[in-house]
Formats: sequence, structure tokens, C-alpha cells
Amino acid sequence: MVKDFETGALKNFDFDQLLNQIPELKLLDCDIATISFDKPIDSSNMQPNDWVHMCHLIEENYSKHDGFVVLHGSDTMSYTASALSFMLENLSKPVILTGSQLPIGDLRTDAKENLITAVQLASLKKRNRPYITEVCLYFQYKLYRGNRTTKASAEHFEAFTSPNYLPLATSGVHLTIADNNLRPYKRKKLIVHEKMNTDILIIHLFPGLSERLLTDIFTKTNYSGVILKTFGNGNASTSPWFLNLMKNCINNGIPVVNITQCLSGVVQMGNYETSTQLAQIGVISGMDITTEAALTKMMYLLGQNLAIQVFKTIFETSIRGEMS
Repeated sequence: MVKDFETGALKNFDFDQLLNQIPELKLLDCDIATISFDKPIDSSNMQPNDWVHMCHLIEENYSKHDGFVVLHGSDTMSYTASALSFMLENLSKPVILTGSQLPIGDLRTDAKENLITAVQLASLKKRNRPYITEVCLYFQYKLYRGNRTTKASAEHFEAFTSPNYLPLATSGVHLTIADNNLRPYKRKKLIVHEKMNTDILIIHLFPGLSERLLTDIFTKTNYSGVILKTFGNGNASTSPWFLNLMKNCINNGIPVVNITQCLSGVVQMGNYETSTQLAQIGVISGMDITTEAALTKMMYLLGQNLAIQVFKTIFETSIRGEMS
């Protein structure tokens, strides 16, 4: 977004004027081309069909460019970064999402540094091929694996965190790349996956969640998958009614994934009595996956129409570096 200084309102940014707004980009040793949606949207209006559109734009221009930078509102940036990581299989070039907390044109905007460094990172090469070959998110001097991020602050410039995975690069006087944290280069043909099944329930457990309410949700709603946000290392109620609801879902071919409510840490079903029965009835472990990655990975896998045991095996496997 850019601020209209006459009205003070925020309005959509004209990407055709990118180099005029940030002339420092001309100092980078790379050629920059820009493209945007016909009708730019606020990131809070982001939908899976917009992810498909982004993937098509990347696919159509894949052979023309060494890397891609996606300018995106911060509110749903982690969802988009996670989704693109699953939708773009065999990625061998960088796709780096970035944005800002303050709009471009604001005196104290963080947009310029974020964009300049994101473009520089996207243009990096090693042994004459792209240095970074995955979907990333760059914000406030750190490059993260996109599907490991979550937005942690609405106020600070350091808006994003990657609670269970170290940054891929840091920006200071020099750009420092953490080679051991990067995904390996793949010399394979890019495959774009478009089918995303969004019929998913996210159930955030809390003390006092009633049998009546949850039973109504599970019996009166059409859904294809369930994500349980549980306590601590993956713990939940051992009440028979709760376990029966989960068991009935799984028996009906609907996958149930267990992720932790905690910002960091890992689901370890079986560590406590309150999670042992979840494992016994076939609940899937999300290990240390973020909510954003769990949701978009489930959308992606449900779109593949997999048998539930195959779904379980693949979900519990890190396919894009989304879990440790």
C-alpha cells in the first residue's frame, strides 16, 4: 500500500512506478520486471484462487527470470508463503515474499529495506545457478523459510517469527547465508498444483469447550479435514464423547491433525496420558508445523484425493521443509 498524502488514506500501489518510488533498486546488479494483479487486493481478502493466480504468473515467467519477489500484505503473508511452497513442486528458483508494516511513502516505512534486500536475495547465484531455491519470507533483516513463519506482531517492524527453524539468511553490513538451512537444489521440472480443498475445520481447544457445541459442529457441518489445536505437546481431553467424535471422523475417512497451540515446540503424542489415546485412534501428528502450514498442507493434500492412510503418511513427512 501507499499513503495518499492529500487524504492520509492508504491506496493500492502502482507497481509500474516501482523504480520511481524506490530508485535505489537501480543500483542492484540485476534486471527487474514487474507484473501485478489486474485488480490489487488487500491481503485480508486473499483466497486460494489468488494463490493459483500467483502460481500461474510464476509458471508463465519461470524460464524468463532467475527469481521472483512477491509484494504482499503482512496479515496473510505466512498463509500465502506456506501455500505456495506446497503448490510449487520441484522449485529451483527463489520465490520471496515481502512487504511492510508501514506503507511505502511513509517517512519511517520499512518497505524500502525489505524490498531492496528481498530483490538482492532473489538475484543471488552460486555456481551459476540460483542460490536459494524455495519459497521464503523476508522481513526486518531476516530471510525465513516461508512455511515456517507466523505473524507475531501487528505493531513492530519485526513482524514475523520462525519459532522452530533458524533463518535462512540475515542482513547486516553483509548478507549472511546459512547454507546448511537451505533446501537442496533440484534439477526437475516445475509442477504447479492447483487443487486446494478448503473444507477444513480448525478446532482450538480450551477449557470449557462443550460437548453440545462440538457435537453440533461435527455432525451438522460438511468438512473434509480437521485440525486440532491442542495443549502443550499435543494433549487434549480424554472424555469419551470427545474421543468418539475424533474416532468417528477418522473412521469416515476424514483426517484429523494434531498441532500445538504453543508458538514453539513439537507434538509428541504418547508423552502424556492425555495424548496417548489420540495416537491410538489414528490422529495425525503435526509435529512442529505452524498453523498456517498445517492448514495449507491439508488443503493441498486433500486436493490430491488420497486414501486416509496415505494422507497420514505424507502429512507426517516433511515434503517442503515445513517440519523438523
